Amino acid sequence: MIGYHETPATSEPAFDAARQLPPLVDRIFGPEGMLVRRLELEHRPAQAQMARAVAESLGGLEPLLFEAGTGVGKSLAYLIPGLIWAQETKRPFVVSSHTIALQEQILQKDLELCRSLFRRVPELEKYADFRSALLVGKGNYLCGTRLKQAQARHHELFKGPEARELERIAKWAQQSKTGMRQELDPAPRADVWEWVSADGHACNNRNCTPDTCFYRKARQLIDASQIRIVNHSLLFALLAAGFYPQGDRPGVLFPEDALVLDEGHTVYNVATEHFGERLSSYGLKRALRRLWYPEKRNGLMAKWPGTRGKDEVTLALAETDLFFANLKDTLLQDQSILRLREGGWAEDHLFHVLSAVLKPVDQNWDRMPDGPERDELKGARDLLNTYRVSLLNCLQCAEEDSVYWLEQTGQREQIITLRSAPLAVAPILRERLFRRDTGVVVTSATLAEGVDMRSFQHKIGASGQRAEQTPSPFDFERNMQVMIATDAPAPNPRNARLDTQWLATAISRAVQLVPGGSLVLFTSYRDLDHVAQRVEPDLHAAGRPFFRQGQGGSRGALAQGLRKTGNGVLFGTESFWTGVDIAGPALQQIIITRLPFENPSHPVAQARAERVQAAGHSPFGVLTLPAALIKFRQGIGRLIRRSDDRGLVTILDPRILQKPYGRQFLSVIPQPLIHRFTQYDQDESFRHAVRLISYK
Repeated sequence: MIGYHETPATSEPAFDAARQLPPLVDRIFGPEGMLVRRLELEHRPAQAQMARAVAESLGGLEPLLFEAGTGVGKSLAYLIPGLIWAQETKRPFVVSSHTIALQEQILQKDLELCRSLFRRVPELEKYADFRSALLVGKGNYLCGTRLKQAQARHHELFKGPEARELERIAKWAQQSKTGMRQELDPAPRADVWEWVSADGHACNNRNCTPDTCFYRKARQLIDASQIRIVNHSLLFALLAAGFYPQGDRPGVLFPEDALVLDEGHTVYNVATEHFGERLSSYGLKRALRRLWYPEKRNGLMAKWPGTRGKDEVTLALAETDLFFANLKDTLLQDQSILRLREGGWAEDHLFHVLSAVLKPVDQNWDRMPDGPERDELKGARDLLNTYRVSLLNCLQCAEEDSVYWLEQTGQREQIITLRSAPLAVAPILRERLFRRDTGVVVTSATLAEGVDMRSFQHKIGASGQRAEQTPSPFDFERNMQVMIATDAPAPNPRNARLDTQWLATAISRAVQLVPGGSLVLFTSYRDLDHVAQRVEPDLHAAGRPFFRQGQGGSRGALAQGLRKTGNGVLFGTESFWTGVDIAGPALQQIIITRLPFENPSHPVAQARAERVQAAGHSPFGVLTLPAALIKFRQGIGRLIRRSDDRGLVTILDPRILQKPYGRQFLSVIPQPLIHRFTQYDQDESFRHAVRLISYK
């Protein structure tokens, strides 16, 4: 990686990270350390413990799993050792998070706090000028080379509205400083942006420079940065695509880097999502239309003489429509998802039709001179071939250790997608993360599935690696009250549905009995929708601002709405169980409508359960319950975010008291004292609990 570091002219001995970093970190985080003396921060023993462990992991180039409860101060515990390590060793330090909120916190707050510390301590001042960069996917950047190519060939590629959109993008490019599509308002049309973004073969080191391409300029800044921030989704997408140090070079994403995975409890699911096949009807048709769009008579083949190639694409588009329509009509029908258990579930005619498209493409590509136009054709060819291979793999259910399925999504479920996922990601992550001869730290407030992390370590391929836990420093017995409804109806045993009328009544009362805001967590959007329709009029009548997932903006916008109103109510499902950080009275109650067991009918959960059962174990005990415990802990963890936060956790699922496994859920609640209530004494019980946690 290219950096701006110069070899010091002095004869200072080389920094021995294994020997020197841990004691330096001890002096920074100690009871009378630099954080306390220079920044007047409170000494946190658990934070000091974690920082020492991170320093030892980085210095020893060894993996570490560290569960640090809410309030420990995880970010500083890994950022300060990481920044020192990166600058002393001239190696990049990568931090990956699951949520945008944590990325923003690191970039806008935590890194500046680190810089402030370094500047105030003479011994650390040399580390203050570190550079940071945010990694985003190539497709978010405008490529100047591809833009010029698109403009030069606009008669071949664009008609009417698309041509006008290209002009708008070109004008914007002249004044943009970053070239990121998020800056363009309104957002660019997808069918034009795909021709000018950096996510194309023509955007490469041969055709582009930092002066001509926004992506290359961003890469130059990234390569010069000591700390690089990324999200889990992009990280695992890059690893799955083969973007990691090759051969014997150490490092995970960049050569000789070290990596911290914060919000590490999500690693298992995010990795599962990315290490598999994905082929949609929409994506395949877009790939074909890049070559030739019959209705618009444009595309990369537009100037080709005769109909050779164009006829093959036209046929492939028709066969694609026929293939996916047949899947919908004969297999999926009214189902949104269908597992494919063995190969041969459909004919491979479309595979051969796609192969026929590639023949004239390859012939023309071989005859073209080197340059951006040839690169564009190569990119379109490679994408189509990737889809062709994915199609065959899914048709054959080729990988014995993978599960395959069909799903239909989008408005009116018009997009059909072939999917696959590995049954186990542990072997993949073991090689891609934990055997890279570098420091890899996985951290979260919730890694343990029960009393220790062994189950989680096994799932992500980190068995035998160093693992430590430290609890939250917060006084939960004083700051949290736990309310459990004893008369709540259990989920229907036939269809697992909830009594949404009962839920609506209980939730309406609960949120109005607490003066601050409430976050109501659901496990299905259907339940959320039914309860919201019943509760919303009551909340409006009571003057309570109401927010719900699926209406009113993004996840971040909804959380910000709850944060600003101070006494609002937010209904959320999957993504709201984790990563929401709202301090103070604006979030004074978490309501859990149902214990968060994952859907056992999803093909991935189904196939993994079958494998566990075949080995003689209980799928519920090995898979379902541990995952639910982590999600439950995450949901509860939304409540107390600062030492002076106070609030209620209200649980409306009676199984926590009635079922044997309920004891395990109770055991992970940090407040051992619980209040039982029914609809008849709910008001009295809640008023008593609110008095116990009232802000003084």
